[in-house]
Amino acid sequence: MECPNCHENSSRVIDSRPSDENRAIRRRRECENCGYRFTTFERVEKAPLLVIKNDGTREPFSREKILHGVMAAGQKRPISSSQFEQLVDRVENDVRKQGVSEISSKKIGEFVMSHLADVDDVAYIRFASIYREFKDMSSFMKTMEDMMAKREKGNN
Repeated sequence: MECPNCHENSSRVIDSRPSDENRAIRRRRECENCGYRFTTFERVEKAPLLVIKNDGTREPFSREKILHGVMAAGQKRPISSSQFEQLVDRVENDVRKQGVSEISSKKIGEFVMSHLADVDDVAYIRFASIYREFKDMSSFMKTMEDMMAKREKGNN
């Protein structure tokens, strides 16, 4: 494994433990050249999954793209990086459970929104405003009212 500090290819594993509900292995490594310690994750390679974009083009599924989107929506909100990672894990699990080799970006967006609503209301509204491409104030208000109704229903 290449050291992120000195870029040498010799490192040794110091510690290994399960991560992500036993779907990954977290390894602490130490570079044998410079002594820098870093963490790597080992995951099972899954079948390739393509995302069908709104314009009909296809691109490989990207956890990083989802993570970037939810982090942008949750910017300056009290959401930890581990909560963002867990949310992306749940979205990826939902996508993989579909058992398909291609999935629409709209469907992925729905999965993100369903999980983001449970994490932070403001981040949910921010994400929804971009994902749903609100055309006017009434569509924005409808989403807000739906969110508030869902919260009230959950509190009863």
